[in-house]
Amino acid sequence: MLASNLRPTAEEVVLGIMLALASGFALAVAIHLSPVLRRAVYPLAVGSQAVPIAVIAALLIFWWGFGILPKLAVITLICFFPVLVTTVDGLAAVDPEQLKLLRTLDASRWQAFRFAELPAALPAAISGARIALTVAVIGAYIAESQTATTGAYAGLGHEIDADLTALQTPRAYAAAVVLFVFAIACFYTLALAERRLAPWAHRSRGEVR
Repeated sequence: MLASNLRPTAEEVVLGIMLALASGFALAVAIHLSPVLRRAVYPLAVGSQAVPIAVIAALLIFWWGFGILPKLAVITLICFFPVLVTTVDGLAAVDPEQLKLLRTLDASRWQAFRFAELPAALPAAISGARIALTVAVIGAYIAESQTATTGAYAGLGHEIDADLTALQTPRAYAAAVVLFVFAIACFYTLALAERRLAPWAHRSRGEVR
């Protein structure tokens, strides 16, 4: 039963993290390249984190029904902010000497971004996604607890709520332990992905140590 409920929750968390990584990275690049956009959008992104997620979840379910779409929206909304902040900081932390060297070599703005700023921002974005994983699981629980069951199994969040209502406390805690283990597995999977996608960052940290 727990394995069957883990599958939809895992799909929601993985897809939500991927959407948060893509949207947060794209918005961070846009903010980095446009000071006007930074002043206009960055405060709104900060303010979005102050809105109660349960309220947003109820509104999204009213708009889009009880499928996977509102659940993905909730998880993405929760998770994109750490990716956004860490990527913006990563883009701003590029060594000015590297940019100066590229300008000396007559590099275009795109080449400067590709060869200096992007390599600096990618590890930061993945680190933001690793931070967001902890709240992604919470977001999946909130989204699932707000929705009615759409089949034989509706996810661990719905199962935990149903078990607590039915006074099946051991089963509810077992589902919580599964969520705990799943979050740890996802965290270290992203760490391995960082080693493959940004090996230069790993080597740099090794040199510092």
